[in-house]
Amino acid sequence: MLVTTALAVTLGGCGGSGGAGGSGGARGGGDKAPRTRVTVNLTGEQAKAGAPVVVTLAEGPGLRQVTVTDDEGGNLAGKVAADGRTWTSLRPAAPGTSYAVEVRDTDGGSAKASFATAEPERVNKLTLAPGKNTTVGIGQPLSIVFDHPVKNKAAVERQLKVTTSNGTEGSWGWMQDWSGKDRVDWRPKEHWKSGTKVTLNAELDGVDSGAAGGWFVRDYTTAFTVGRNQLVKVDLDTHRLKLLRDGQVVKDVPMSAGTPGGEKASWRGKPVLMAKEGTINMRSETVGLGDAYDKMVDYSMRLTWSGMYAHAAPWNARYFGRANMSSGCIGMSDANAKAVYDAVQVGDPFEITGSDAKGTQAVNNGYGAWNLSWAEWRAKSALR
Repeated sequence: MLVTTALAVTLGGCGGSGGAGGSGGARGGGDKAPRTRVTVNLTGEQAKAGAPVVVTLAEGPGLRQVTVTDDEGGNLAGKVAADGRTWTSLRPAAPGTSYAVEVRDTDGGSAKASFATAEPERVNKLTLAPGKNTTVGIGQPLSIVFDHPVKNKAAVERQLKVTTSNGTEGSWGWMQDWSGKDRVDWRPKEHWKSGTKVTLNAELDGVDSGAAGGWFVRDYTTAFTVGRNQLVKVDLDTHRLKLLRDGQVVKDVPMSAGTPGGEKASWRGKPVLMAKEGTINMRSETVGLGDAYDKMVDYSMRLTWSGMYAHAAPWNARYFGRANMSSGCIGMSDANAKAVYDAVQVGDPFEITGSDAKGTQAVNNGYGAWNLSWAEWRAKSALR
């Protein structure tokens, strides 16, 4: 509970001769203005963070201006109440921060005060995707993974401000990341429109993430632009991969996906291209398939955290367009894989359909938000 403590701070009035005038004029002829005091709800060197700063005029005509500056030169924005007696910051005081308070009243008097908040026992940080100033596909969500648990999900979500150039409707959804950490993604109701500009301001400085999570001690921001309108369709039954741009098929290539009937089968669903990783070493033991393979693989396009890719697989050439006989990935010829790799963007949505699958991609296995209906996705918000 916060206790408001009166500070021995006086506002010195401006003297003058003659009758009462406008702002800053003398009161009561040549007499000095009455002594005025302010109170600040946070005091001392170990004040509790996480609450707004409240400055109250105990005596005097009214507040004209209040400035609260932190030790890095940043200001806490705030608002004076309708009665002119109280000023409240719009954001909370952050932990481990010193603040200077300067007050001016409507008669020109001024006062100063200071306080500092206690250092946090634990600091929470986060990782943002996509990266700043990137261009991504129409399926790319905003995604935040937290270093420590987030118990106060609603308080955190309120501080995550998404703005778009065209008023795109969307929602946050909470989940446990594949890594086991807390994660929250923001996806639009429908795929992004090409050319949309998106900005995230995570105004988290001074927010407590809850038990075992710690405090946030800074704000975060990222911005990106939505690129070409592209979609990749993979049909496990016909063994074809098609790239559509603006609704028109621009590539249609044969492929071979995961062997049906066991763990080597592919996932169906609506993953989003997470990364274009180029040539990488793929080892079967990393995805729980023993010593089945250890290969350098070209034109690798990651679709899930569990190890499902689209990539070149020339060793499987006899199966392209005929049968699914891979260890879970979508394999193509070198030439076709290169053509697809060069054309796709990170954030392009894939739609994988067909009966030769081991199930539907989980929402946290990469970017699986599009596997949920809009109502199901909105229900994952902490503010619904």
